[in-house]
Amino acid sequence: MTRVLTRGDLEAVLDISACLAALREGFMAAGAAGVAGQRIRTDLPFPGTATALIPGVLPGVEAYTVKVNAKFPNARPALRGVICLHSGADGELLALLDSATVTAWRTGLAAALGTDLLSRPDPGAVIGVVGAGAQAELMVRGLRALGRRGELVVHDTDPDRATAFADRHGGKVAASAGEVAAGADIVLLATWSRAPLLGLADARPGQHFTTLGADEPGKQELAADLLRAALLVVDDREPAAAMGALAAAGLPASAADAILGDVLRGDHPGRTGDGLTVYAPVGLPWQDLCLSWAAYEEAERRGAGIGVDLLS
Repeated sequence: MTRVLTRGDLEAVLDISACLAALREGFMAAGAAGVAGQRIRTDLPFPGTATALIPGVLPGVEAYTVKVNAKFPNARPALRGVICLHSGADGELLALLDSATVTAWRTGLAAALGTDLLSRPDPGAVIGVVGAGAQAELMVRGLRALGRRGELVVHDTDPDRATAFADRHGGKVAASAGEVAAGADIVLLATWSRAPLLGLADARPGQHFTTLGADEPGKQELAADLLRAALLVVDDREPAAAMGALAAAGLPASAADAILGDVLRGDHPGRTGDGLTVYAPVGLPWQDLCLSWAAYEEAERRGAGIGVDLLS
């Protein structure tokens, strides 16, 4: 029997604090999985791209994921697809999950972890958002759960969406990305930009930037001079240099000072003073498994979703 979990099902069974804890453990353990994740993408003869992430594996979890996404920037939602959760014992398809929801949760909450770890430990730090979509929503909710209660300022190319985001989180709207950077201690970017929105001239000592938009070739949110000047942390060096923020800025894998798992394990000190810090993840297959497995276990406990016998 395969459990089908829709967006509504997933939002009912996922818990932000539990997901943050699971992702933290995943970052520390993922290197021991023994199987490298792959990210495969292609342009399409339509206004979008197709992406697959395989396999999502973690030590101690007897299952794996295969994710297939369509990314169409002008659609709402812009990301659609499925995550297949398979048994590691016999390949049984345990669940089909809405990938847009899982991706927003795992990307936003993993980014919240990195942001909290690398920014200055000030619970009142002003949070700036550039791009008021689903991933920014989860970043802010994750930071709130981690005790970051500072004021919020938000910019989006859609003024109505920026206003709605600001209203939900008790913030205010800014007219540009530069205005956000000028007023925020922590800057979160999650856009479709294909040209730098911020550079070193927009930054000041002690600021932290998290960039989520540079997850495919050609997408870029932060200029190379800002990346070079900052303590730069990624989730995985090779994907970051192949299609992430490093690739967009023409920087090699060695330009990353650390991966987030090293900082979480204490193998790298992370922030040590009042310099700039940047977290620039691409998104890894094990993160899909991390949240899909948590959702599946809770759905099994509650009887959530719909059971379908695909072999009947």
